[in-house]
Amino acid sequence: PPPPPPPPPPPPPKLHFPAKRARRERILRRREKEITDKALMDAIIAGARVCRLGLCRDNIPYVVPVNFGHKDGSLYIHSAREGLKMEILKVNNRVCVEMEVDVEVVPADAPCDWTVQYYSIIGFGTAHIVLDPQEKVRGLDIIMEHHRAPSQQPYPPGLIEKVAIIRIDVERMTGKKSGY
Repeated sequence: PPPPPPPPPPPPPKLHFPAKRARRERILRRREKEITDKALMDAIIAGARVCRLGLCRDNIPYVVPVNFGHKDGSLYIHSAREGLKMEILKVNNRVCVEMEVDVEVVPADAPCDWTVQYYSIIGFGTAHIVLDPQEKVRGLDIIMEHHRAPSQQPYPPGLIEKVAIIRIDVERMTGKKSGY
């Protein structure tokens, strides 16, 4: 007769995971670089020419620079109606944004002593694809105002239907400065 089969392997050890902590805001490691002054944060947003929009789908991050405007705690972004950004937003509308001003590389004699001066903002929020034509016009107006462009109203026929406007309701924002 054949030999008996080997005994099954022992079960893997049970791993102990502590209970999850309540979600809390992260505190900057270098507190002296933190910006808490709302007026300064608003000035950084007003001075930024580009906003980087961070999205995630299937645990794969995606970051894209976008035109934007800011008013009443929301960011407005201009977009094509199709593309990867819109595909991701339809399945995950939680986003992160980043913008900066006064960026300058500061060289030094030693390679690891080089640094960068900047003021930056990182925000977290929920993105909404705007469908209402009047809110789309308002979003375009806010974007045009941010870039100090002359008013385009009335917008060319068909434009409002062709473009996508994304409103990001900002829930949390942090500021950081380095070298200033």
